[in-house]
This record gives sequence, structure tokens and C-alpha cells, in this order.
Amino acid sequence: MEKYKLLEFPQLGDERGQLVVVEQLKEIPFELKRIFYIYGTKGNVARGQHANRRSQFVLINLRGSCKVLIDDGFNSDVIVLDKPHTGVYLDRMVWKEMFDFSSDSILLVLSSELYDKSEYISDYKEFLREVSGRKLIER
Repeated sequence: MEKYKLLEFPQLGDERGQLVVVEQLKEIPFELKRIFYIYGTKGNVARGQHANRRSQFVLINLRGSCKVLIDDGFNSDVIVLDKPHTGVYLDRMVWKEMFDFSSDSILLVLSSELYDKSEYISDYKEFLREVSGRKLIER
């Protein structure tokens, strides 16, 4: 699937600890317009469950772990984010669901766009119609 890419950020550390630097238009393939993070999520709760028409994202689990379902309307993958120096880039028009959060999970989300409710697609069937004009994945 070409709609996401796993990222590994350089770790610049020594005996004092680790330092990870991410810069827009370098490790992050877009200009940053919004940053938010998710924490305190129970393990049986799913977050996300939507697609975005314009926004691109990078997700980095700074602490703990979570899983991310990534679905482009044709294929889907589940990845585990469990290292603070790795992340996943999500392109536009990707259905995303974050789930199976560890109790200490802190999920950092970097976005290419400011919040705009009109660009969110929260109905999976509507997402499939927009990406393909027909239903391709039964969930």
C-alpha cells in the first residue's frame, strides 16, 4: 500500500540519554500546522475511525504502544507503534483506527492541516464511495 510509510528517526544519544529530532519537510514530509497527542486511552477503546480529505499525518508513540489500522479502501494493514524513534506517515484519504493502547501510551500526532470538520469522513461506507465509487472492503 502506497498510502503510508514507516519512519525511523535518527537517535542522537550518548551516556546521558537519547535525543530524537524531527523537522518539517525533512523527516516529516509536510509543513506542520497542528500537533496533538492522545493519552489515558483504555486498551479496549479505538480512536480515529475516520479518513481525512486533505490532512496528512505522522503518528509517533512516544511512550508505551498502540496498534494502527491503515486502510486505503483497497487494502488494509495493522502496524504496531512501540518505539519513540519510529512513526508512521499517513497520506490523505486513508482510513485510520488506533487501538490496543497500553496503559502508558502517549501517541503524538503531527498534522499538515489545521482542524476543519468538513474534511473528516467518519462513515466508512462514505469513505469507500469517495475513494472508489463502490464498496471494496467488507468490515
